[in-house]
Amino acid sequence: MWTDLTERLDPGSVLSTPRGDLTVESARPFGDRWIVQFEGIVDRSQAERLRGTELEAEAVEIPGKLWVHDLIGTRVFDAAGAELGSVRAVEANPASDLLVLESGGLIPLRFVTGSDADAGTLVVDIPDGLLDP
Repeated sequence: MWTDLTERLDPGSVLSTPRGDLTVESARPFGDRWIVQFEGIVDRSQAERLRGTELEAEAVEIPGKLWVHDLIGTRVFDAAGAELGSVRAVEANPASDLLVLESGGLIPLRFVTGSDADAGTLVVDIPDGLLDP
């Protein structure tokens, strides 16, 4: 699970896995990661069995926040209203995550200036030539 909402790790929070739900007993930061103790996981062998397990949490609605799962399939328009294509994927990148268009074009998320979740659209203000072949 990748998140910037640390309240997802508050005691009592429930995270879903393919093996069933896990309830957070305690959590503390450790560098850029977190050490999490789950209820019922009391020894190293139980913890080792969870290694590599994907954790999921309920979606949270935060006004103005864009979520990767909401971006896939979104139609992208430039500031002048021209359609640039649809988002096929979002690629992690140190400077700014990238919208990957169906055409293969890449647009840094920092160029997104508007969104309409109900319409499934994004508006971007990109530099001239960014999507030129």
